[in-house]
Formats: sequence, structure tokens, C-alpha cells
Amino acid sequence: MGFAIIGPIRNAHTFALGPSIRDVPRLRRMYGQGRWRKRKGVATVRLDDGFVAEAELHWYEATGVGKKELRIKRLLG
Repeated sequence: MGFAIIGPIRNAHTFALGPSIRDVPRLRRMYGQGRWRKRKGVATVRLDDGFVAEAELHWYEATGVGKKELRIKRLLG
């Protein structure tokens, strides 16, 4: 399911960092070293079929690398 983020990501916060993220070795291999964090927030998204809704997003982020692997965790309405 593809999507596009419309507008800013709100209420973003970190809920896991460093060794508590089991994917850190893979993230370092794919994107490089950094202080990896798993984050979540809420944004308005447009799905590939044109449906627009609020969604909770999860992603990985590291300083100097940026946001990677954004995904929709759940649609909110």
C-alpha cells in the first residue's frame, strides 16, 4: 500500500532507541552509522487509491541519515 504524506507530521516522539531496536544492525548496513531511533507520529495521508485519512506513522530516524522506512501503523479516520 503506497501513500503520500500531506502536511506535517504531528505529535512525533521517540518510543525506542539504540539497542532496544532489534533492526539496528540491518539499518546500519543499509543506511550507515547513526544514533537510530524508532519514532511515531500522526499525519494526513493520501493512499494510492485517492483515499485521504489521518494515520499513525512509524519510522526509523538517525542524525545525518534522516527518516527511513515510513509505514502506516493504523488509519485513524
